[in-house]
Amino acid sequence: MLGSIALTLGVSYGLPSGKRARKQGIVGACPVREPALEALRTCAYRAKGMGAFAYNRISKTTGFLCALGLALVTAPCDFGPHPRAQGAGDPSRPTFVSLNPCLDAILVQTAEPAQILALSHYSRDDGLVPKGHTEQIPFVSGTAEEIIALQPDIVLASTFIAPTTHAALKRSGLRVERFDNPATVAQNIKQVRRIAGLGGSPAKATSLVQEMTATPALKDGQAPSALLWQPSQIVPGEATLIAQLLREAGFASHSAAKGLNQADYVPLETVIADPPDLLLVAGDSIGQRHPLLRDLPEMRIERLDPKLLNCGGPNIAKVRARLADIRGAMDRAGQ
Repeated sequence: MLGSIALTLGVSYGLPSGKRARKQGIVGACPVREPALEALRTCAYRAKGMGAFAYNRISKTTGFLCALGLALVTAPCDFGPHPRAQGAGDPSRPTFVSLNPCLDAILVQTAEPAQILALSHYSRDDGLVPKGHTEQIPFVSGTAEEIIALQPDIVLASTFIAPTTHAALKRSGLRVERFDNPATVAQNIKQVRRIAGLGGSPAKATSLVQEMTATPALKDGQAPSALLWQPSQIVPGEATLIAQLLREAGFASHSAAKGLNQADYVPLETVIADPPDLLLVAGDSIGQRHPLLRDLPEMRIERLDPKLLNCGGPNIAKVRARLADIRGAMDRAGQ
């Protein structure tokens, strides 16, 4: 019976190999979890091809591996203090596991390090979370069993969390707080304050909100037109966060003036035929690197890191600073 349950878990959740788990920071300081993961993977591999319900055909050896893997993966780790121990017993300072990189970036600025048991593995290399945090905090790949094993007080997740994972976390008694992708500065501020409030440190949101809302003084005169050329040569809609930040930085939307909508494709020929004052390139396609773009002296070309478009939160201040630098350079150049 245990072998059947373990096989179901291994197949349903796609357990990573021990090597991958170690790389993602899943096994961390719990040495028993790596062989447990390998045991589950081995039993699932041996049962491959038997059919989804042919558990009676699993050998005794395979059944033992399944049972052993299940017992060890779901058991608490006794090799050293659990990360939660530092924050346990203080309901005003709950512990967290975050499953979304945008939420990760907010959490590390609004909660104490001891409150953060793990971040999403996406934050390992995406640059949204400062390196000092990524070197100290473990990562999870998002499977229900690894989250349940950490026993956080609160799980932060996107509204797009897999329904099966969400259901498993709820059944285990964990509190799951879901967040959407805010499309305005005001909505982002509300999200920051909500996360800071959950962590028991609402005051920590104050400085971050101040950075997010700081806008530069704009020079009088007609606003230069700007076209944001995103990856795959598409443009943002006017109801997006980046469109709001461009307007507040003193730019007029070139794509809106041409009747373009969210995710409309803009070929190189269109840019050349009717260039904006500023071409803000956030992609790396052939068209976006074409040498003909440099033959348009009336159009200024600047680059924007596409990673800054993935999330709001702390990225808002970074985008504002980048746009302010560009606008300042254009004003000085008389563009």
